[in-house]
Amino acid sequence: MNETRSVQIHPQAVVDPKAELASGVVIGPGVVVGPDVQIGENCWIGPNVVLEGRLTLGRDNRIFPGACLGQEPQDLKYRGAPTEVVIGDGNTIRECVTINRATDEGECTRIGDRNLLMAYCHLGHNCELGNSIVMSNAIQVAGHVIIEDRAVIGGCLGIHQFVHIGGMAMVGGMTRVDRDVPPYCLVEGHPGRVRGLNKVGLRRRGLADLHDGQEFRQLQEIWTLIYRSDLVIAEGLKQARTHTLLPAAEHLCSFLEASIGRGRRGPMPALTTR
Repeated sequence: MNETRSVQIHPQAVVDPKAELASGVVIGPGVVVGPDVQIGENCWIGPNVVLEGRLTLGRDNRIFPGACLGQEPQDLKYRGAPTEVVIGDGNTIRECVTINRATDEGECTRIGDRNLLMAYCHLGHNCELGNSIVMSNAIQVAGHVIIEDRAVIGGCLGIHQFVHIGGMAMVGGMTRVDRDVPPYCLVEGHPGRVRGLNKVGLRRRGLADLHDGQEFRQLQEIWTLIYRSDLVIAEGLKQARTHTLLPAAEHLCSFLEASIGRGRRGPMPALTTR
């Protein structure tokens, strides 16, 4: 039998009566909650947090002091459309994180589940984050950035608008991220460069054990073909497609094929070894 927990609101908080608070929500002192905010079950909202605009929080989120979620986008094109921020379940959003809502009618900034955003991170308008992402301190993310599941991003860096970061990629601290980061890759530098596969992360996630290790070996072979042969990326991808690709290599190739297409930033190049 599920126990319904009461909502706890500190007397020094300001919560609009139109806001929707589910059972088990805890609101700390100095918190401001606007009328269009929906907070899911068992969320903890720490002191001096500001939640405003059309903002939806799932369940079991922890929002630490000073975070500001759902504010207007920092975009000169914004004309007051009722855009929104949608955040999933089980996220940890640390001190002074800012997350802006989207720019145009019908759009939203979206965050998935079980992500960790450390102190002073900023997510601009129209960003989309997947699940189980780790973002270290003071990462500044411009508008329209997409970050896939289980990416790990080091601190004190900027991510250019419209960049895509692939799943299980690892970005070193203070890297300049102005191009797409391929999935499963380790990138670092100023400007950022692909250094190799994120082998430690891949092994921790069990990829080395899938299909008796064939998936890991094929991913390494395809990565080498694309980044270490004399072929340009488009030619390397064409040659890779002559093989029957397992899921990891398929994801890498699909990501790069989209990245070199019209309207995208293009993939981050590899560090030259010659």
